[in-house]
Amino acid sequence: MAQVLNQNSSGSYTFSSQPRAVQQRKKYKEQWKMQPEDQLNQYGNIMYDRRVIRGNTYALNTLPATSQPDPIEIQRQQEERKRALARRRAKEQARRHTPEPIEGRKHIPIQTELYLEELSDRVEEVDVDVQTDAFLDRPPSPLFIPAKTGVDQATQILEGELFDFDREVKPILEVLVGKTIEQSLLEVMEEEELAALRKQQREYEELRNAEKVEQQRLEEQERRLREEKHRRMKQAADVLRMEKETAEKLAAKAFAKSYLADLVPSVFNNLRENGYFYDPVQRDLETGFMSWIMDSTMEELNSVMVGRLLLDSVLREVVAKRSQDYVELIEKFKEMADQPPVVDELTAQPINEETNNNLDTTMPQEDTNGEPNEASNTGDGNEGNEEMD
Repeated sequence: MAQVLNQNSSGSYTFSSQPRAVQQRKKYKEQWKMQPEDQLNQYGNIMYDRRVIRGNTYALNTLPATSQPDPIEIQRQQEERKRALARRRAKEQARRHTPEPIEGRKHIPIQTELYLEELSDRVEEVDVDVQTDAFLDRPPSPLFIPAKTGVDQATQILEGELFDFDREVKPILEVLVGKTIEQSLLEVMEEEELAALRKQQREYEELRNAEKVEQQRLEEQERRLREEKHRRMKQAADVLRMEKETAEKLAAKAFAKSYLADLVPSVFNNLRENGYFYDPVQRDLETGFMSWIMDSTMEELNSVMVGRLLLDSVLREVVAKRSQDYVELIEKFKEMADQPPVVDELTAQPINEETNNNLDTTMPQEDTNGEPNEASNTGDGNEGNEEMD
């Protein structure tokens, strides 16, 4: 808990709380809605806490005489709380709420005022960089010189008393010559080792090249064998496919032959009956000779029709001419009939009656319709026909 009140064995109270960062104050927002659940319990002042006893803690805590609550007062307070809660609920229901967000979204508060205002909820932060001075190098530690413990003494050595060149130079020469010979031997051994390494590397490269050539040869042989295998398999598959196709064709041919054995004669008979198979002589007669005969006949008939048409036109002209002459002759007879008769002095007969009788014998007879009879012209017509023929 953020607030802890403990009572020691001595009877005094102590207070302790965990440290926390100061929260930023939100503007125009409810604080309890933005705080986590563990911080909803705000700190309270222990001076107004009824659980804290004021005064002497060792004295007897005597309760007042009227410590028992009045049941009527309790009932009245409960009714007031119920009425206040009902008013609050009615007010919340009357207020128009925002619909709940759909799944995957949430509502966030925004500013809906007419004038924009600066939102100071977030404290402005400024980054400031500070660089410390570079560290100086640590000075070298001084040499440790132990303190003197003995007594200093001095002696005098003359030149040549402590150094004999012939005797002292031998170990130095031995060292120099030995080091030189040793270094020379090391260099010779290094050269021999390098030569051996080069030889070994050359032999290794030759062996590797030979193995690589052999590997390439084997790979090429394997490739050729694989290609030959695929080719042989393809040839075998083609042979099987061709054999299968040949067998299917032979089976189809045999089936078709057996099926058409009885069908071909009937088909030929039907074709022959329908006229698809014909006699060449009859075909030649129908296509060549008969067409020539028909053309010649049509030409002859056309010429006969032309002669008949010409004969009809001639007959029509003759009939029209005879009809016109007949009309003129009738008009003359009418004129003569209108004149008074002339009496012959010798015979005492009218001349007009004899002429009329003579004319009656020569005039063509009329039918009941008043048209001239053409029976007398039949002879002329036959003669005309004979002439036309």
